[in-house]
Amino acid sequence: MAAQHRRASISSIVVTADQMQRIEANIFERGMPVPALMEKVAGRIADWIMARFPCAEHPLVGVLVGPGHNGGDALVVARELWFQGYRLVICCPLERQKELTANHLQFIRSLGIPVSSDFEALEDCAVLIDGLFGFGLGRPLEGYLAAMVDQINCWPQPVISIDLPSGLHTDTGEVLGTAITATHTLCLGLWKRAFCQSGALSYVGEPHLIDFDIPNSVIYSVLAEPPQVQKITLATVRQRLPLPRMPDTHKYRVGHLLVVAGSRQFAGAAILAGLGARASGVGMLTMAVPESLRLAVVGQLPEALVWGCPEDDTGSIAELPTDLDLEKYDAIACGPGLTRQAQALLRSILDSPKPLVLDADGLNLLADLSPLDILPKRTAPTLLTPHPGEFKRLFPELDAGSDAGDAALTAAHHSRAVIVLKGACTAVAHPNGRLWFMNDSTPALARGGSGDILTGLIGGLLTQQVATVTESSLDGALEAAIAGTWWHAKAAQLAAIDCTQLGVDPKTLATYLNPALAEVMR
Repeated sequence: MAAQHRRASISSIVVTADQMQRIEANIFERGMPVPALMEKVAGRIADWIMARFPCAEHPLVGVLVGPGHNGGDALVVARELWFQGYRLVICCPLERQKELTANHLQFIRSLGIPVSSDFEALEDCAVLIDGLFGFGLGRPLEGYLAAMVDQINCWPQPVISIDLPSGLHTDTGEVLGTAITATHTLCLGLWKRAFCQSGALSYVGEPHLIDFDIPNSVIYSVLAEPPQVQKITLATVRQRLPLPRMPDTHKYRVGHLLVVAGSRQFAGAAILAGLGARASGVGMLTMAVPESLRLAVVGQLPEALVWGCPEDDTGSIAELPTDLDLEKYDAIACGPGLTRQAQALLRSILDSPKPLVLDADGLNLLADLSPLDILPKRTAPTLLTPHPGEFKRLFPELDAGSDAGDAALTAAHHSRAVIVLKGACTAVAHPNGRLWFMNDSTPALARGGSGDILTGLIGGLLTQQVATVTESSLDGALEAAIAGTWWHAKAAQLAAIDCTQLGVDPKTLATYLNPALAEVMR
């Protein structure tokens, strides 16, 4: 099949409301009738609902209908469910609808399906379909509509929102007055930016993409190719993992990572970073830790080469040993548990011509050194993994706002570093404007030390990437960040299944890294 006729892999593409509107307009300009597209989309929604909520178990379905095409989609779904034996209660709280939606409502009435303007008629239904407002909503829900949504949110039955939960802003995920708290949200065509916003996670429930076969030519008439903003998925990660290895690979071909971490006060941070690096499969691992921690680290990581570093009075690393040559390592991961006393140490590492992952106290120390002056001058790739607090300390002059993606992009542009802005929805940004979101994670990661595991894991992946190409690059750092962020989250999800979200301490998380990868790679 010719390349131009192949379907794009849309499962990772993320769009704004404006982009989606232009894509749909392009579809219609090419001759696809609006009613035909509505029928196709609604048919796929109905199929999804019937597979998840069979009629025998959920015979009575309530449908909340808005005035626009989101309401029209809901009415076509309702009609198809009716023909498959479901009983329906339809609530249409607003008197006026767009013409196409009004036509579908007229047909619904002709079938004898109950239609009411009173939302309380929905209370006894087994399942609710939210078709009140879709993407593009710009005004807050107020008055009767707000009261209705708040009451529905108090009911126990599952709610399926079409495209977006009614009341969410398409791009920011902001709650416009109030919003439906959905059990499932069926996002239509392409992922909307709201699905990648931490504040929206409590409302979208379990997200699902409903593909309606948008041609590549239509997508790329609006978006860049490849798209600048994407969602991290298994498909996108597979090609970024250092698997499979060549049959003749040996340890020197898959990289040597140096981890600089730990202090007497934060002894565990170095071990956790080392455990993350170990799980990455890196060929050689060297740990530089305070001398007082050396034997403890050897006990936990017997395969590592462990340097004991001179300490100051606080137990922080004062300097690297004089015979530890930074030039021999493919990459360096630095920061967990260093304390704020290790300023001279960080300066020496920043001066090295090696790819660098910085986290935790490495970031806090960097914040005192004018990072926007220092980082662009580094000759090797730099990858920063801040949480929001560290981000604000690093880049106080940059407006992080509520959109982690925009904040990460701005920081990446100014620092010339790859930014992994951690959170419920983690944003991974490249200085050239590429942005990836990891929104499929778990609250089990909300524990001190989880980030230390990620530092080592990304460091190990970066090391292997550097060792297998002739020249390190920011693109390689981006690849390592995408793969590591996804892998870290998947391990936490698997651990939470076995241990609950409360039982995923960082050491447990480390033990699930390789089982999680093995499970998803099957």
